[in-house]
Amino acid sequence: MRELDPLLHSQLRLAVMSILMNVDEADFVFLKEKTEATAGNLSVQLDKLSTAGYISMEKGFVGKKTRTVCRVTKQGRKAFEEYVEALKEYLNL
Repeated sequence: MRELDPLLHSQLRLAVMSILMNVDEADFVFLKEKTEATAGNLSVQLDKLSTAGYISMEKGFVGKKTRTVCRVTKQGRKAFEEYVEALKEYLNL
């Protein structure tokens, strides 16, 4: 059996990736609301996904407020799809 990607096996990181797989992009506030994560925890997990190359983050401003937009990368999409396939193997699907 394939090994499950430990980076994606975290509940919050898996939730973020699941959301990003279904949208073109999502900003920090949207991800925070959808995952019900604290800002600090979400920030740490986004940094881990970004460092791994699974997502890209673009920081900018809307008026005087900062805005961070996240997108899944090709590498992240592939990793997520492989993770799902590995889960299917474990579940005999």
